[in-house]
Amino acid sequence: MKQWMLAGMMVVAMLVGTACAADQQPKPNGEMEATIKRVVDGDTFELSGGEKVRMIGVDTPETVKPNTPVQPYGKEASDYSKELLTGKQVTLKFDVEIKDRYGRLLAYVYLPDGSFVNEKLVREGYARIMTIPPNVAHADLFLEAEREAREQNRGLWALEESQPKESSEKKTSTSGESKKSAQSSEAPEGKLIKGNINSKGEKIYHVPGSANYDRTNPEEWFATEEEAQAAGYRAPKR
Repeated sequence: MKQWMLAGMMVVAMLVGTACAADQQPKPNGEMEATIKRVVDGDTFELSGGEKVRMIGVDTPETVKPNTPVQPYGKEASDYSKELLTGKQVTLKFDVEIKDRYGRLLAYVYLPDGSFVNEKLVREGYARIMTIPPNVAHADLFLEAEREAREQNRGLWALEESQPKESSEKKTSTSGESKKSAQSSEAPEGKLIKGNINSKGEKIYHVPGSANYDRTNPEEWFATEEEAQAAGYRAPKR
């Protein structure tokens, strides 16, 4: 009898353990607890289990991308994320897509005190917004956070504010060249969003990583989605 009871208890324990493990698996619109082993750069980190995680909706200046120089304010953003996240137990919340094309988990990150890390990076000026459908649950919040950071000249926006402004005479003399440079495959510094006018005359912008980004020939380049929208462009419908 005792052996039967012991065996039964072991089976129950195994079932409970399996259920708990299943609850910790990433799934659309789900969440999981995790420990951060190390921060790769401002918007990417590695979990204790070895999985790489890319934070949704934000884009910090590059520091470790191959064949790409360290971008302005990249080190500051990376250091900020390292201080904020290294060794921390966090909650990862997922949107519609679980992983990107590089196999990294895509997540919104929350600290034990409830702080929303993705938003903090944008609001404190360490990141620009980068909205890629269908992961758009917090797109409006990020847009509002970036607007505040720009208005307050925080972080990387302070760098832009300190850049010398072109004279109106120079702008006039180079206006004819701007259209030509927009058609170049190389983006102007700090501007990665492509604005394109389709055959119907619709103005549509494409962010890095979106479905049609690589094959889009831009009419204009933009630094942020807010800037593109202000110029009359909209996001793709799909």
